Amino acid sequence: MTWVEIGPGEWPIGALPYGVFSTGGNRHLGVAIGRWVLDLHRAANVGLFKGVVEPDVLMGGSLNPLLARTPRVWDGVREHITELLSDPIHEPKVSPLLTELRDVQLHLSWQVGDFVDFYGSLQHAENLGRMLRPDSEPLMSNWRHIPVAYHERAGTVVVSGTDIRRPHGMVETADGVRFAPSQRLDIEIELGFVLGNPSDPGTLIRTASAHEHLFGVVVVNDWSARDIQAFESRPLGPFLGKSFATSVSAWVLPMAAVEAARVPPPPQEPEPAPHLRLADPWALDIGFDAWLKREGETPLRLSTTNASTLYWTAPQQIAHLTSNGTPIRAGDLIATGTISGDDPGSYGSLIEITGNGASAIQIGGRDSTFLEDGDEIVITAAAHLGGGSTASLGEVRGRVGMISPLP
Repeated sequence: MTWVEIGPGEWPIGALPYGVFSTGGNRHLGVAIGRWVLDLHRAANVGLFKGVVEPDVLMGGSLNPLLARTPRVWDGVREHITELLSDPIHEPKVSPLLTELRDVQLHLSWQVGDFVDFYGSLQHAENLGRMLRPDSEPLMSNWRHIPVAYHERAGTVVVSGTDIRRPHGMVETADGVRFAPSQRLDIEIELGFVLGNPSDPGTLIRTASAHEHLFGVVVVNDWSARDIQAFESRPLGPFLGKSFATSVSAWVLPMAAVEAARVPPPPQEPEPAPHLRLADPWALDIGFDAWLKREGETPLRLSTTNASTLYWTAPQQIAHLTSNGTPIRAGDLIATGTISGDDPGSYGSLIEITGNGASAIQIGGRDSTFLEDGDEIVITAAAHLGGGSTASLGEVRGRVGMISPLP
């Protein structure tokens, strides 16, 4: 219970996602509750966190100072926020620190450090393998042995609502290879994990202790230029076809809010190497819905999928990431890779939904395969906590901007 009134579809006391907001001035760290955001910057400044955490941890205008702390501090701050919003004795001091969500502008919640994108869905990997390598086995021989991944560009991670410029790149056409705007712009539905509690170089993080570095989850849309990606991925992996933009939700939902969503992962065969084995179930029952909105047309649902189908889990991805001694920094981001289920209605990318452009989708009575200028993608997600209760991760949305020629 909380003294703050919570309406249908609003953030409950059990969620308390972190975000960065402004109301025309400086950016402040806040927590969403109901239809409000609690200003943690001002709360720390007036001493409401005295004895809990140093004020500057909550007054830096981003999550990074908190991410740099330990899970003990994360838990202590969350517990104190819960106390401030639950016990009516705090209402006189806390109420003036609440601002309605409709009156704030949201920003990227943290400064992204390193960004690693995994390839964790068996269904997605097999779907792409069948399309792109029809004369070979769908999976590469290493896929079931390691969580395959590649480094993305942290500097192009943008907050939900940011317009996406259609990228240019080298593409192969019937007239030869040329530099041109991508005509096969795609989406990827993913779950992101915001990391903290930095580790030292040379430290291998075991799956059993990976949770000590998992701060929270976000919704991710990893925009992909499939024509640029196809030409450059010979033989190396994605580069410019991926690095132009990745959208993330504005709110970071703490891992404590999704603890009840943990479920057993799919069976893994062969058994992973010892450092990748799981002692506890670590898949997450988080459902996603993706919509395509085109001006003047009824929105089209592209996919309904679930992160619980992912073959490789976050603890295994962290264990693999650090297995060569790579350290974790506060603000690092890892993403699961495209989340796809067994049926076409649960595929997490247009390249799968349309069979690499061979089968069109219809919106407004017109055939489409990949994204057009003006299209907007909206992806929502919610963790299923049992008993019919859920915890929303919010949404990530982005509109494709007009093609901009080089100067």
